[in-house]
Amino acid sequence: MKKWIVIPLIVIVVIAGSLIKIYFSSVQPVKAAEKKAVSIAKGKIQLSEVDDFHIYNGIETVYVIEGKNKQGSKVIVWVPEKSKKVYIKKAKDGLTKEEAIQKLVNEKQPKKIISVRLGMEKNIPLWEIYYRSENNLINYYYVHFETGEWLKKIENL
Repeated sequence: MKKWIVIPLIVIVVIAGSLIKIYFSSVQPVKAAEKKAVSIAKGKIQLSEVDDFHIYNGIETVYVIEGKNKQGSKVIVWVPEKSKKVYIKKAKDGLTKEEAIQKLVNEKQPKKIISVRLGMEKNIPLWEIYYRSENNLINYYYVHFETGEWLKKIENL
């Protein structure tokens, strides 16, 4: 009777251990990229706090860091993967996430907004809004971070 309890328990422990190892192996490259990007950013600006990090894959890969400088102001840092130039903007000098969404809503009537994130293409900081339209098609809408101007649309995928 004990074998029927021990064997399934061992199988569950092995499967759980394997899943944990797979998870940490898959997260490790992102953590390495974050560490590299934050290190580069700290060489250009006095970052006191990192609130968010993500990787934007557009025309080129760009690491985006949102945080605070030593004065406590919110800043956004774009670190292109291949370029040595780092772009730094104060968050207050550009559109907020909500303002970018409102720009989309004013022009289009999205059925569902799936994600909104900062990115950069051709050295232009931007908001990428990924949404579904009424006919349930996938769309991308790009808004200039500083001016709020529409940059490009990819529609009906």
